[in-house]
Amino acid sequence: MSGPSPSGPSFDGDSNPSVPFRGQQPLPSAAAAAPAPTPAVPVGGAAAMGDSSSNNRVSFVCQRCLSPLQIDPSFYTMNEHTLADLRLTISPTPDIDPGDPPSSDGDKRQPPHRLSVPPSPFRHLQDSGGGNHGFTLVDETGGETPTSSLGRKLRTTAELFDLISNNGDIDHPLCEECTDALLDAMDQQLKLSEEEAQEYQAYLQKLDQETEDDGRVADLEKELAALQTDESRLKDELGGLKTELAEAEAELQSQLAEKARLERDEQKYWKEYSKHKRELLNAEDNYRSLDCRLRYTQSQIDKLKKMNVFTASFHIWHVGHFATINGFRLGRLPSVPVEWAEINAAWGQTALLLTCLAKAVGMDGFQRFQVVPYGNYSYVKVLDDDKVLRLYGTGGFRRIFDSNFDQAMVAFLDCLQQFATEVERLGFSLPYEMDKGKIRDNNTGQYFPVKLQFNSEDLWTKALRYMLTNLKWGLAFVSTKYMKQ
Repeated sequence: MSGPSPSGPSFDGDSNPSVPFRGQQPLPSAAAAAPAPTPAVPVGGAAAMGDSSSNNRVSFVCQRCLSPLQIDPSFYTMNEHTLADLRLTISPTPDIDPGDPPSSDGDKRQPPHRLSVPPSPFRHLQDSGGGNHGFTLVDETGGETPTSSLGRKLRTTAELFDLISNNGDIDHPLCEECTDALLDAMDQQLKLSEEEAQEYQAYLQKLDQETEDDGRVADLEKELAALQTDESRLKDELGGLKTELAEAEAELQSQLAEKARLERDEQKYWKEYSKHKRELLNAEDNYRSLDCRLRYTQSQIDKLKKMNVFTASFHIWHVGHFATINGFRLGRLPSVPVEWAEINAAWGQTALLLTCLAKAVGMDGFQRFQVVPYGNYSYVKVLDDDKVLRLYGTGGFRRIFDSNFDQAMVAFLDCLQQFATEVERLGFSLPYEMDKGKIRDNNTGQYFPVKLQFNSEDLWTKALRYMLTNLKWGLAFVSTKYMKQ
């Protein structure tokens, strides 16, 4: 069989080839895209295709899978009795797709193409030119064609298919595979329907066997009344519970709002707590710092209270033949020529020590003289004529002819003698006796002048050593008696 024609079935030997039918689907082909004259409009009948290589053989399309069909020759030999039996109306069956699973709910699908059935299988086609039944053939110009041109076989087959399609919800023709699938689905549906019918029959027999029991009905009515009472009571309880639920929800919202407020207050209080905690830590740090400073200051005060100011400020000792005060040597020897700057510094420390001791024992000043401590340039002032006696020397030959330094040392020794007299009045005496610019050695009874002019440096140095010894004893007396007070 050759490829299908896009314009419908074709016949060998007929006078009107390529005449389509109404309501049928032609088999699609690649030839459909080729340019051709305007085909006749199909207005009814089954879709068919002609085989150009076989005479009087028509191919139809399966209405489900659109596969080309080869009609069995027995379709053309049916008599009128067979056709009349096929016209009998049958119960419609659901349109079941062979490819879909069977459905138990009996849903019906509409066929893709509904076919119209002529009122009679042998009605002449020319009588239905203006109606909706039968087949009307039109040519390319829109005019009707004589019915004598339509082959009897094609007409009989088309009317048969339309007749079968009208008696059910399934369009015909169908191929063998689609028919088998349809039969399987219908068998399964029939089985389910039979099972359902048996269940209904069993239940109907059960209802027929049951007899109405008045006592049982009374009990059931009492039980129903009790259940209705319980239902009313439970409904009332449900209403009360709903009311309580609404109140509880309202209380919950109130508590949530209170919780939010408390959380805000908590955050605020935590911030204030953190602020005060930080201030407390800073205050504690300051307190510890002040406490440490106080303890250190107290320890310094205690240390200072225990300290002897005179002893700490004036340290009198000796180095070889020299007496020293705060490390400065007072005196000089031919073998050890001490610098005059060191000697002058020692005289400045000595003048300061004598002034402090006199104030410590309560002396308002010295008679006839005033000792002025001025470092390396200390001096003694004569009160009668305001004469200044320099308590420092310059060295060289000038000191031989300059007696100002010697007068200052004699005046200083006189002031020391006044201090010794004051401490003797208080019950204390110095170890070396002093008189008119000289100091007496208690062991030998010899006097040593404190003048440098017309005196040897050895004797001068010894006299200065005895003078510093008296000052050391006076320093010890003042430190013992007055510093404790």
